[in-house]
Amino acid sequence: MPRGIFAIRCGPTAGVWVESAMDLETAQNRTWFALQHGDAQVDKQAAAEFQAYGADAFTFEVLEKFDEDVAQLALRDLLKERKRHWAAALNARTLWPV
Repeated sequence: MPRGIFAIRCGPTAGVWVESAMDLETAQNRTWFALQHGDAQVDKQAAAEFQAYGADAFTFEVLEKFDEDVAQLALRDLLKERKRHWAAALNARTLWPV
């Protein structure tokens, strides 16, 4: 199960959001579900754009994958640090707090 950082982008608005995932293979389905069903924790702007433009207006992009040998104790901190890095590098928002 690949772990890492991903971005979603809304074509019509050029909005970009970054998030980390413990399983990149299921991250897109989980994210689309949360956006479509109005998860209370998800970024309100992302949810509004998803509702306005639909899933077809969004793209999912893996930005970085982590090696399987990263220790579990170090993984959470690494995910947080790299999520902050990519959010700053892309001038993006995060999908979920933390």
